[in-house]
Amino acid sequence: MKKVLTILGARPQFIKAAAVSRIIGNKKPFQEIILHTGQHFDYNMSEIFFDEMDIPRPQYNLEINNMGHGAMTGFMIQRIEEILMEERPDIVIVYGDTNSTLAGALAASKLHIKIAHVEAGLRSFNMMMPEEINRILTDRISHLLFCPTSAAVNNLQKEGYDNFDAKVLQVGDIMYDAVLYYDQKSSLKSDIIHRLKLKNRGYVICTVHRQENTDIPGHLSEICSALNEINQFSQVILPLHPRTRKIIQNNHIHLAFNPIEPVGYFDMMQLLKHCSLVITDSGGMQKEAYFFNKYCITMRDQTEWTELVDHGYNQLTGCNKTEILKGYHHFTGKTIEKTTTLYGKGNASELVVESILTDIS
Repeated sequence: MKKVLTILGARPQFIKAAAVSRIIGNKKPFQEIILHTGQHFDYNMSEIFFDEMDIPRPQYNLEINNMGHGAMTGFMIQRIEEILMEERPDIVIVYGDTNSTLAGALAASKLHIKIAHVEAGLRSFNMMMPEEINRILTDRISHLLFCPTSAAVNNLQKEGYDNFDAKVLQVGDIMYDAVLYYDQKSSLKSDIIHRLKLKNRGYVICTVHRQENTDIPGHLSEICSALNEINQFSQVILPLHPRTRKIIQNNHIHLAFNPIEPVGYFDMMQLLKHCSLVITDSGGMQKEAYFFNKYCITMRDQTEWTELVDHGYNQLTGCNKTEILKGYHHFTGKTIEKTTTLYGKGNASELVVESILTDIS
């Protein structure tokens, strides 16, 4: 029996893997083995996704977290290598741009196991971001490169991938597949709009988690100050990662509203679906905002999802309070009228699975 080993570690990877695992589960005689690095470790950041989305429970959970980049990546490589040597999969699937992604790819490449990188070719062109380094290195050692957009394909072509022993395939965005599949289910399973008394109320959904925003107190203070002012006009709903909450408390940064605990995928889908605007530093939420026809303010200086900026759906503000407020007032009261389909037809998962299974058959 052919074996596919999937490596997960963070929230967006669970969403993408749910879409792909659902397809693999219908293909015989292929076996999927799921390895969870534990990079996101509390219930609302990890376990709830397995419970809600019917992802098969991981056969391995390494519980590696709360470390610096070098220690975390190195420890992951060591543990993943041990499991790969035991399981001997025909291919390893990695998603996105986390430390788990790079560690899985490096461990597999050293053992000469094929690597499929889902969400390949993305570039923010900011080498100060750990995610950018993870993307570039993972792409370079992967065998199957599944690109969500034509821009991602073009990036790889410019980097010379036509000359490498790799297959570059534009398949669309798997997160779009997940939104289409889970939208109705989330409406039935989530009561967060009722629970937070948000029905018929304009509110802004916000997330802050990237280190360039959270680890520099001045940056985080500027963001919180902007959110405090926005909250005077529209209620701000801020699911707060435990790490970010601790930094805010330790640095005595004032929040004029009460953040909420991290939420699962279904709750977040409903919050996105009914909000008036998205403010985030997340890569995945930039796309999810677009899927739900919401404008997005991205508190970063660059984005890997450049097409959203090019089409005017997304505005980059960095952590600058003035720019965040400008973006808020610019987008308030506006609704997206899409003229293009940026992320495929909602069949990326099928294309990924068919390509992988054909390659290892």
